[in-house]
Amino acid sequence: MNAESGGTNTERLARSVGQYLEHLSVERSLSENTVAAYARDLAKYQAHLAARGVSDVDVVVEEDIASFAETLQGLATTSVARALTSVRSFHKFLFEEGSTASDPAAFVRPPKIPQRLPHALTVEEVATLIDSTGSGDDPVALRDRALLEVLYGTGARISEAVNLSPDDIDIEERSIRLFGKGRKERILPLGSYAINAVNAYLVRARPELAKRGTGSPFLFLNLRGRQLSRQTAWGIIQAAAARAHLTDHVSPHTLRHSFATHLLQGGADVRVVQELLGHSSVTTTQIYTQVTRDTVREVYVGAHPRALT
Repeated sequence: MNAESGGTNTERLARSVGQYLEHLSVERSLSENTVAAYARDLAKYQAHLAARGVSDVDVVVEEDIASFAETLQGLATTSVARALTSVRSFHKFLFEEGSTASDPAAFVRPPKIPQRLPHALTVEEVATLIDSTGSGDDPVALRDRALLEVLYGTGARISEAVNLSPDDIDIEERSIRLFGKGRKERILPLGSYAINAVNAYLVRARPELAKRGTGSPFLFLNLRGRQLSRQTAWGIIQAAAARAHLTDHVSPHTLRHSFATHLLQGGADVRVVQELLGHSSVTTTQIYTQVTRDTVREVYVGAHPRALT
């Protein structure tokens, strides 16, 4: 066990964590949710170090980090990997800033996360899902249809959709402005189905919902005229999936996956899909090419008289 010798440094670890979180928020412009996830991981790490008698970043050694990794056994691989990534990034930051003489986490490797192929709906299932929101002039039905059309029509993350304002939609230009991770802006084309649904919502539903609130600047409003939360948006999708009798789990990310998969199946270049999704690296997008290859193989094996089985 590694023990700290002086009492004057007992708060240094906590201060260092605070500086790192501020760096993530201010300099790297990470989202509040991402910074909060780092904070939770590092709070567990601090507690572990305290239990080992370590409260100064200068005396942390690789053994301390390895023992922290052992406490994570039993958690999901993704949770372990995320926690160790948080710790590694924290120590790397301190070393590069000159706050510590060495990086004790440099040789600690998080577990490899097995790649899981994203689940995508068929084109017919997407249509059934959206149609399940209903028709007519009911404000909630118009809002829900517009939300689903935007999610599927742009591949937007749910956080991007609920943070839209009416000014982010250009009906005449048929375009939408989204703000992704780190407030990175991208402007995408908006198809006719989404344009018509959003226009109907803006004209016939949003004014009615807005009257119930105090002038929210957001596009999608709840029944009290306030910004639609991510949780409520999830509920809208779950309810639509139930009405559409879709047995597989359907989430906002399912629509994002379906958007990407259907584009690639239609012949879109993977780098164009990367731009549309707002991925910083094409490597992230290439998982969808695997989905498409699997689909092609299934069709080939099932249809060609001399296909290998």
